[in-house]
Parts: sequence; C-alpha cells; structure tokens
Amino acid sequence: MSQLIKTPVELRQLRNVLFRNARTVGFVPTMGALHDGHLALVSLAKKQCDVVICSIFVNPAQFAPTEDLSRYPRTLDSDMSLLSSKSCDYVFVPSVEDMYPAGVVLDVSQQFGTFVEVKGLSHQMEGSIRPHFFRGVATVVSKLFNLIQPTHAYFGQKDAQQSVVVRSLIRDLCFPIELVVGETVRESDGLAMSSRNRYLEPKQREIAPLLYRALCAGQSVYQNAVEKGIQVHRDDILHASHSVISDGQKLLKEDKEADFVFDLEYLSIADPYYLKEVDVLDKNNSAIFSGALKVGKTRIIDNVGLGLRFAKYPQ
Repeated sequence: MSQLIKTPVELRQLRNVLFRNARTVGFVPTMGALHDGHLALVSLAKKQCDVVICSIFVNPAQFAPTEDLSRYPRTLDSDMSLLSSKSCDYVFVPSVEDMYPAGVVLDVSQQFGTFVEVKGLSHQMEGSIRPHFFRGVATVVSKLFNLIQPTHAYFGQKDAQQSVVVRSLIRDLCFPIELVVGETVRESDGLAMSSRNRYLEPKQREIAPLLYRALCAGQSVYQNAVEKGIQVHRDDILHASHSVISDGQKLLKEDKEADFVFDLEYLSIADPYYLKEVDVLDKNNSAIFSGALKVGKTRIIDNVGLGLRFAKYPQ
C-alpha cells in the first residue's frame, strides 16, 4: 500500500534516508482525480527507478479567478487506491499553506512572495489562452522538485508545452533531474485521458474526440509529404484539420438534442524546443502539432508529433 506523506518535514526525513541508500527516485506530479494516463507514468517510473513518489496537489497558482479551482475534482481516497494498485511507494499530499507560506491569491497582480516564470515558452499556445498558467506550473514544479529532489521526473505528452517549459526549467535552474515524457493514453475513440473529461455531458463527450481527429488529419498530410520526399506548408496541414472541425460543427448544428456549442481556440505547429511557429516542414525538421477545443465549458487539449518521437524528445 502506498504511504501517505502530508508535510515537508516528513518528506525531508524520507528523502534523507533515500539519499543515504543511494536510491533513484522517480517523481510523478499530479493534481489528483487520477486516470490511466497518470497510472501509466507511475508504471514507467517503477520500471526505471528504485522508489516512486507521486504528489497530489491542486495548485491554486495555475488557476485564474474565472477558472474551475473550486470545482476541480478531489478524489483522494480513490486516488490512493489506484496508486497502491500500481505499487507507488509514497504519495505526497501537501497543504496550500505548506506550499505557499506567504499565501496565494488567484489574481496575479495581487500575489505576494516568490514565483517562477519561464520566459519565451509560456506566452504562446496554451499561454495565449491562459497567460497565468505556466507561471503557476513553473512555481509549483520548482517547489516540488526542491522538496522531493527526484532523480527522474515524469510528465505526459498530452501536455506537450508543459514538458517543454519544465525541460527549460530543469536546465536553467540546474536541477539534477532527468525529464521523461510518457506517451498520451487515450480512450477507445481517441480522446486523450484527462481529469476534466468528467465534466463532459454525454453529447459533449461524443464531440470531444474531434480535436484528435483534426490533428490526425493534419498529421496525415505531413506524413504523405514526407513519404514522397517533398516539403509541406503549414497551411496545407491546417486546412486538413480545419475541414474536420468544420464538418463537426455542421453535424452539431443538425443535432436537435445538442444544447451547447464548441469552439476551436487555436491550432499550433511549433518547433519542439523553442515553440516558434513553423512554416515549412520536411523529413529534416519536426514540430509539435497541438490545439485546444472548448466543448461547452470544458477545454480539451491535445497534440501529435510531426516527425517527433516524444519518448526521445527530452534527450
């Protein structure tokens, strides 16, 4: 059974023992409401490390005042059972007070204390919709890295931009940590697993995989060009994806039972290291093809690689 740790003092005591015994430590950060995507990261960490520590912390600093902090699902009992089933060794569940001793409010302009920003990688893609988000992520990840001091950290491909931000954070702040990116785990219809999927109503759930299908349509355009040995322009990739979204919108309008709308927030074809938009692709370069779809009130994010293997990307 996984051992629950609630305070930084307990965690430091454990870490000192692991240091003395020269144990490798795999760390899987989560906000709880676990699903098979999280558990796949735990299993990967178990294969590669002596000890696995998972954190469960709903981080206030990555929520805007208008977002879903208060209703974000909190399912600690079931999360502990799931982690125990995967033989996760320890689960760190800190309080907000321990993580933010100076306090934390959701309005960035009113915050007090120490926060971390990764410049140049946080304003585009997801950052264009949620400008506060990666500041909160970088801050809490830095705190957790400092507390847990893992040798390996495990993040999911679904949050590709987050992995790029964390990779830069590890390099620039000299954390002696190897970043491992696990493949996206999907439902049978292609929808990337996410804790927020439980917000979706039945009709919305039917629409939700549309983003992945749109990304795959663009990916096919890229792959066909590479197989022919020719270049492909971003407009051709985006056109294929937009066509899938447009067809979905037409079908939704014809569905008399649907009482919601969905909007494509963005599509991005970005360099995997600097997140700059790429105009032309061929077999010699690669990109992260990502997007966000808002279905009712729920945001769906996803991505696929264009000439990119995420398992090799951190190296």
